[in-house]
Amino acid sequence: MILFMNICPASCACPISLLEYLSKQFGHVSYERVASGHGISNIYKFLRDTGRGKEIPEIAAELEKGDPGAIISRHADAGDCVMCEKTIDIFIGCLAAEAANMALKSMALGGVYLGGGIPVKMLKRLKSVAFLHPFTDKGRLSSLMESMPVKVILNDQAALLGAARYAIDATIE
Repeated sequence: MILFMNICPASCACPISLLEYLSKQFGHVSYERVASGHGISNIYKFLRDTGRGKEIPEIAAELEKGDPGAIISRHADAGDCVMCEKTIDIFIGCLAAEAANMALKSMALGGVYLGGGIPVKMLKRLKSVAFLHPFTDKGRLSSLMESMPVKVILNDQAALLGAARYAIDATIE
């Protein structure tokens, strides 16, 4: 449980409750259960099912028909659903904490690069204290984290281009 608490920022008042909730749902709880697209839905359900948020019936109906992460994000950005906003705040904090964990494990002094569809759609939030504080809040290593730049990969073809470059380099040698 101590390791899990590290993926939830200090601003998440319920990391143990979230872990217990997800453990009942999935057994094994990995970082992806909170710091991925599915994590948005998992956090939302946790808030709803544990009485930490009030679900709006119209949003509940939308969630049954479409992509929960996109729907929750849209309502959070519009500011018309407090529980959606809380969900995204917790998600952003968990993403930041895990990005920081990975940066520390690899000593990514050159920076951290976030890829995929979610970071591109949440650029504004990733530039805010909601992301930056949990990213840098690593105790005695906070000053190191403050020196690590965080970048978002905007080119959705970056992985393909990187693989192509690697293949070209491998065939030249």
